[in-house]
Amino acid sequence: MFEHFVPRHIPPLLLATTITIGGFTPFFAGPTNAIKAFGLPDRIANSKAAHPLIITQSARVSATGMALWALYLGNHFEAMDIVLASMALMGLVDGYVCVQEGVPGKAVFRASTGVLVGVWGFLGMTAGRR
Repeated sequence: MFEHFVPRHIPPLLLATTITIGGFTPFFAGPTNAIKAFGLPDRIANSKAAHPLIITQSARVSATGMALWALYLGNHFEAMDIVLASMALMGLVDGYVCVQEGVPGKAVFRASTGVLVGVWGFLGMTAGRR
């Protein structure tokens, strides 16, 4: 299962594990705490209308993490890099939303980490150069 493991696989596997588990936050900590953990202000976290959105969004994030793990276990490293590259958009959108909601520090963190993950994938770092 891990016969193709090399150290450059650590970052994407850490990310896959983190987002898979982190996506379950609304179920274990509640939607209010999940929204706060995302970095959005209390006025949004306490809004009952926002709760179904964080739950559905989190399920999609967990599904992305599980897909990354499935791709890894199937030795589809190039496909992992494609998924990672697409995550740059997720980070930029997260950053945009955080700026719009008045949490610029969280916006910088979310956008920069999303772009970093995207660059990793775009450069094909998981698959390695051939």
